[in-house]
Amino acid sequence: MGNALKRMVFQPPSQPTYECDARYIWLATRRQQRIPAFFIDRGASITVIFSHGNAEDIGMVIEYFTEVATLWNCNFFIYEYVGYGRSSGRPSEQGVYDSIEAAYDYLTKQLGLPSTSLVAYGRSLGTGASCHLASRHRLAGMILQSGLTSIHRVGLNTRFSLPGDMFCNIDKITKVDCPVFVIHGTKDEIVPVHHGMELYNKCRTSVTPYWVEGGGHNNLELLGRRSFYENVARFLKFVRSRTPPPEETRSQSRTPFLSSVSTGAA
Repeated sequence: MGNALKRMVFQPPSQPTYECDARYIWLATRRQQRIPAFFIDRGASITVIFSHGNAEDIGMVIEYFTEVATLWNCNFFIYEYVGYGRSSGRPSEQGVYDSIEAAYDYLTKQLGLPSTSLVAYGRSLGTGASCHLASRHRLAGMILQSGLTSIHRVGLNTRFSLPGDMFCNIDKITKVDCPVFVIHGTKDEIVPVHHGMELYNKCRTSVTPYWVEGGGHNNLELLGRRSFYENVARFLKFVRSRTPPPEETRSQSRTPFLSSVSTGAA
């Protein structure tokens, strides 16, 4: 069951979509696996750690985030998972966690960036990495796009934890202190929208979610168009301007940030 589940969950591209040149940074995980990363440095005060979805590698997203980094006025740190792309090792849940921890360690220990200047941004499978990091470190914010409550809850359509479950975001998100911005398509055919709703409802500190009307699992940027980019930009602006929260925000709260539901119009 375990190996079969791993084969279903982890589906890296059959061949890497990129070659590593001098622009790439090589990181070592705590289990000594080597993973490449790419830093889009715009000299901004906020750095977004992006965790990609399944069936992707970082070569498929670098060009896109190079463009939106300027639009959103932030830096992007894009890292690879163990077993994906040009990384060593085999894909696993622990490998995903080790990978984002290696990215975090590089930014905070080698570059000296404060953890409160970092935003975890996960898409689909990558929401597992983001929830893991934000539940263990105090970050500036977190964005969950097309996020899942857990693997079993997606595959078996159950609302409770089972032995052997993976990426149990629904449990970890209750330990996240930073503002969380949930983005989900109302017609997501892979991870139904109720996953996003449940994650939002479990947040300690969240902002108004962004439900993309009619959006599927992989077309939110295309369908939301201007509304998508404006809502993310608004959240990042909010995070930049936010001072450290008082102790009482550790209880569940809703911060005064306004989002909108996309109609698909430009």
